[in-house]
Amino acid sequence: MTQAYPLLIAQVTDSHLFANPSKELLGLPTAKSFQAVLERLHTHSPKPDILLLTGDLSQDGKAESYQYVQDKLEPLGISTYWLPGNHDQPLVMEQVLNQGLISAQKSFQAGGWQFLLLNSAASECVHGHLSSESLEWLDFQLKLTSERPTLIGLHHPPFLVNSDWLDSSSLQNSEELFEVIDQYAQVRLVVFGHIHQELERSRRGVHYLGCPSTCIQFMPESQKFSLDKTEPGFRLMHLYPDGTFKTKVERVAYAHQLDTAAIGY
Repeated sequence: MTQAYPLLIAQVTDSHLFANPSKELLGLPTAKSFQAVLERLHTHSPKPDILLLTGDLSQDGKAESYQYVQDKLEPLGISTYWLPGNHDQPLVMEQVLNQGLISAQKSFQAGGWQFLLLNSAASECVHGHLSSESLEWLDFQLKLTSERPTLIGLHHPPFLVNSDWLDSSSLQNSEELFEVIDQYAQVRLVVFGHIHQELERSRRGVHYLGCPSTCIQFMPESQKFSLDKTEPGFRLMHLYPDGTFKTKVERVAYAHQLDTAAIGY
């Protein structure tokens, strides 16, 4: 039986912001679409308890782009945690995104749940890879918190998504991640970004959730690079202390002329 007052998590991902907020990505001004998502979150009732930013916050990896995130999130008054994506610069993120309600912590507890955030970004690579140190850290953290339902976050999907060009940049050592997760019954959710689209999978009782981007969306099951005209979005997760959860994706009305002839970004 679920309890009355769950923890509300909002997952926001793949914002691809620039040091110059006026710059566009394939015809879309990413700062404006990011702002549209934040405005929806600001007016959402109930207010999210936590924001999870699951990578590719920046397109250029510059400190100014992360400062923009810091400045825009501060008025929301929501505790925020982040992890890097393949376009991000983790060391720069740690310097900038570690003030006020924005934390660089990768292990924290809230609402009876444990949260563990992984860095799946491989230097100079688009695809994802979890280092042996990251996997050992995950295993250690799960041993410490066996009594708490757990959410794991990373940037790259550990599953193929039936899209040739995207599948070439998924997590390259998913089986090593599964070997760790399979040992711990408390793991309930694994959330990720990177694919710029909604996705839900289930494996051995663990639910794996992909999330839309706050900017451009990728066409599902496209064999070559292709943009979808679907609106930007974010994912909401209601987490109950008994380990049950409810989740849905919300889209934000934001229309802009895209460069549909683009063959990459």
